[in-house]
Amino acid sequence: MSHSVDLRGELPLYLARLWRYGLVLSRKRDVAEDLVQATCLRALEKSSQFVPGTRLDRWLFTILHSVWINQVRATQLTQQQNIDESDELAFQVSDSDADHLWAQQVRERINRLPEAQRNAVFLVYVEGFTYQEAAETLAVPVGTIMSRLANARQALAKAVVPGVRQTRRRER
Repeated sequence: MSHSVDLRGELPLYLARLWRYGLVLSRKRDVAEDLVQATCLRALEKSSQFVPGTRLDRWLFTILHSVWINQVRATQLTQQQNIDESDELAFQVSDSDADHLWAQQVRERINRLPEAQRNAVFLVYVEGFTYQEAAETLAVPVGTIMSRLANARQALAKAVVPGVRQTRRRER
């Protein structure tokens, strides 16, 4: 008898995070919802492949990324769409106008990043994955994640928000 996770019971705990990642990948609410649905279906179908004791969120994010890649290959989606204004609720911002404007500017800059950098930024900085976990999720070497993050930080730093002081930090 194998020790298994109650996947049906656990999936609802990850839906919001999966949807948010689907939105980062696709930039469209309806596509994000479809990605989450396909991810849940595939996870349930392949539940025997989940290794108890490992992180379910990483496994689900890996499935979602795989579903996305397969969808992109199948439909040749272009990456020129932007997150609609109605999708702002996916990103929690405070009520102050200055904070809202700042969050909007950051979101716009992140949207202009290449998809590979956007994915790395989301997984590491939003979801809190380690570089190794992000690399495994995206099936790339950890050095690639580090490079993508460095390039993303450099691109984001070039467009400094007025009134925000930029500090230079040496990373080791």
